[in-house]
Amino acid sequence: MVIDHDDADDVVQETFIKVWQGLQNFRSDSQLYTWIYRIATNESLNFLQKKRRQNHVPLENDDSLDLLNTLESSISQDYISGDEIQIKLQKALLQLPDKQRLVFNMKYYDDMKYEEIAEITGTSVGALKASYHLAVKKIEETLNSQEASF
Repeated sequence: MVIDHDDADDVVQETFIKVWQGLQNFRSDSQLYTWIYRIATNESLNFLQKKRRQNHVPLENDDSLDLLNTLESSISQDYISGDEIQIKLQKALLQLPDKQRLVFNMKYYDDMKYEEIAEITGTSVGALKASYHLAVKKIEETLNSQEASF
């Protein structure tokens, strides 16, 4: 979600601090995995919002350009390995709204069931399916437009 390795390290550190501080309050209403994943998700989204505010980017404006620059920098520094299509996919993902990118990552990369994602995000399964479908369509459009430009 945050692209940069240093930023991801910061988010992971904050996540585990919150897990440690809140462990005594864990009620076992959900699995420990989903509880931790929800904390990590919230920390990632909070980090992105904080970064937008620090860079004076309006919340309704997408900061995909900043994340795209970070991705380009990571590629040039060999932090990201992979073939050209993987890079194109990452660029397409950065153009999605945070919520759609989150749902896509959980479903596609983490191979999570909609019910698990719903428990983590507090969103209905129907809304998640719609978000995932929209994300896939936007990614397809972006990839097709990238192909057309070559």
